[in-house]
Amino acid sequence: MRLRATLVALAVLLPSAVAGQGHGGALRPTGAVASDAAPERPRRVVSMNLCTDQLAMMLAAPGQLVSVSALSTDPRSSPMAEQAAGYAVNHGRAEEIWLMEPDLVIAGSFTNRATVDMLRRLGVPVAVMEPAYSLAQVSDLMHEMGRVLGRAAEAEAAGAAFETRLDALRDEVEARPRAAIYHANGYTSGDRTLAGEIIALAGFDNIAAEAGYPMGGVMPLEILAMADPDIVISGQPYPGASRSEEILGHPVVRALRDTAVGAVLTDRDWVCGTPQVLNAIEEMRDIRRRMEAE
Repeated sequence: MRLRATLVALAVLLPSAVAGQGHGGALRPTGAVASDAAPERPRRVVSMNLCTDQLAMMLAAPGQLVSVSALSTDPRSSPMAEQAAGYAVNHGRAEEIWLMEPDLVIAGSFTNRATVDMLRRLGVPVAVMEPAYSLAQVSDLMHEMGRVLGRAAEAEAAGAAFETRLDALRDEVEARPRAAIYHANGYTSGDRTLAGEIIALAGFDNIAAEAGYPMGGVMPLEILAMADPDIVISGQPYPGASRSEEILGHPVVRALRDTAVGAVLTDRDWVCGTPQVLNAIEEMRDIRRRMEAE
């Protein structure tokens, strides 16, 4: 009977939810959370976003988090894949999440809007968290997650530990190698991005700024070649053929990797504003030190 009632309710709500996909709310500051009324300390929490999954797994009380997104179980994209394997997974569908009987759902601002709308129409509180675009916002997101989970003290301790380790990774650098971040479709990240701040703290100068891409964007191969960076940083290719990744095998990119230091890194420590970014900083710092030694 519960399943039948669910399907009936969703059938009624689906048209209006789909119709509302294109209607965005007011803009919020980065790192802010838009949440509905929820218990002070929710007992059953479902996260449906790769980045909120990680923060929730770090801060939730035992038994409080009941489900994470399927993406979090993939070690190519998730640095916490082993931990995620201990939770039920969801695929971001309103039906499956509602049947888990959550008293709080945590989503990202890029999560399927139709799912968020349907859950809210079914009376499920939803907290929507913005991504982090800088290292400073990582602590803010941790504190916001602590607030929505009713785990403020735990978030405070985790935030302090993050800041302590971050300070320990800062180096006095005399000569900063010039680095290019180059991903699928020729996309590069500028200084005013999380990835840009990662390499800056690790002791590199990002060529994106001098090439005219302070916020990032698609960098033509010609500009990459003319910039002649000391190191080219790209992500780990996925198995199979991908048109977007073909550019990484282009002779120009291969030539740069032959004459400069190339770093093929996993994306999982770079994409989310969580303490995992410290691993990316540490890895890049070690690469810079090896370059200096050579």
